[in-house]
Amino acid sequence: MGEFELLARLRERLPPPGPRLRVGSGDDAAIAVPEGATATSVDAIVEGVHFRREQSSLRQIGHRALAVALSDLAAMGAEPGEAYAALGVPADLDEDGCIELLDGLAELAAATGTSVAGGDLTRAPALTLAMTVVGYAPAPESLVTRGGAQPGDALAVTGELGGAAAGLLLLERVDSPDVENGMLVARQLEPWPRLTEGRALAAAGAKAMIDLSDGLGGDATRLAEASGVAMRIDAAALPVAAGVAEVAAAAGREPLQLAVSGGEDYELLVALPPERLAEASALLGNANGVALTQIGSVAAGSGVEIRLPDGRLLAPTGFDQLG
Repeated sequence: MGEFELLARLRERLPPPGPRLRVGSGDDAAIAVPEGATATSVDAIVEGVHFRREQSSLRQIGHRALAVALSDLAAMGAEPGEAYAALGVPADLDEDGCIELLDGLAELAAATGTSVAGGDLTRAPALTLAMTVVGYAPAPESLVTRGGAQPGDALAVTGELGGAAAGLLLLERVDSPDVENGMLVARQLEPWPRLTEGRALAAAGAKAMIDLSDGLGGDATRLAEASGVAMRIDAAALPVAAGVAEVAAAAGREPLQLAVSGGEDYELLVALPPERLAEASALLGNANGVALTQIGSVAAGSGVEIRLPDGRLLAPTGFDQLG
């Protein structure tokens, strides 16, 4: 089967289009009819850099590619609209493999209300999946950027931290303990974008927000720089995922190191007025039962300070794609 026959098979497996999409996959370009403001993000995952096929199923790779792209929309407080996938196919991936990969992507698209509106297919030296996602909000001011945090704001995080980094250690170390393995490995291989939570936080008055893709330390630094403020984080307040301590100990690592610099948790770090914390927490709990934990505050100045329980400071490091 050639390129066009494979594309036809792929299109047959896509979920139904959303209400904004007038012309989707199969034409030269998609036609969408948006209302209000749009937010657009591009993300790519590459074999050997972001995943290994011996550790992930193709379905999980498809899920992950869309999830990490949609996480950027979650950080803006946007409603997901359309997704466009550019797939680079290596010589050792057959048609059934391409279908399995798309099935993982399509399942998440259906679950999040995302229309897969088109894309591209080409040969590549390594399996690559580049996603462009478009989200919507009623007005530009409804979207949350990284640049609005102000001194006095509370700093909070959704969910739990360190799980994805611990999951990666479990995948790479055969001598890791059998503690919460399934949950931690799933956090690494099948992250879930906090789309509902992002919209709830935007509705609750979030001033600035970022998704934790590269680690709390690195992403908090980006948030502080964009807002022109300092951030003070209490390491003892961090909601470390269950099982992280055991996995970290087996690997000779500190649990707080995994929570701060491990990355790929795809939780949301948010700055908002302290008087709105209770409302925001209630909105998240009512939506998906996800906890919102205050971990620090925003102050005048610059930089990120992460203070350990014994008073020492932990360097706010994170993952660098080109490091």
